Parts: sequence; structure tokens; C-alpha cells
Amino acid sequence: MNTYEAMVMVKPDLSEEEGKTLFAQINDAVIKNKGLIAKSAVWSEKRKLIFPIKKQQEAVYYLVNFQAPPEAIKEMRAIYRLNEFILRVLITNTGG
Repeated sequence: MNTYEAMVMVKPDLSEEEGKTLFAQINDAVIKNKGLIAKSAVWSEKRKLIFPIKKQQEAVYYLVNFQAPPEAIKEMRAIYRLNEFILRVLITNTGG
């Protein structure tokens, strides 16, 4: 298993309940693909974007540090792409 970091940009206009549900879904995608979450939290509340993404001017940044097999990353990206509240995802291999 490799160590990864996922930075997820989320629509800023979610209610508190929608946000909790979305963050649980983000974490569940890791767990369903045989991953282990080391840490996950909101990294930054409502940051202004340099350019609009999906007609949004701001985003909430959610950071997840996890371990997963390399083949799980493709599946996770597909799951995240289907979620209408996720604007963009960057998953990087941090070694290990």
C-alpha cells in the first residue's frame, strides 16, 4: 500500500448537514477501496478561487491523508467525479 494525500475542493454553499454527509462520502470512497485513513479534516473554509470552476467563485478545501493500493486511486477518482458537490480533486502519492 502507498501513502497518498487527497485535496478535495467542495462547493461552499452546502449546509452543515450536507457538508458532513459529503465528507463521510469522501472518506467512504477510500475505505471501500481497501484504504486506511490516517487523517481527514477541513483544510480551509471558503477560499476565493483564481478562476471559476463549475461556475463557483469560492471553494471549501478538504484534506485526506490515507494509505491505499495503487489500483484504488482510479476507482476513487471515478467516484469523486460523479459527485455534484465536488469541484475538483488532486490525489498525490506522498511516498511510503
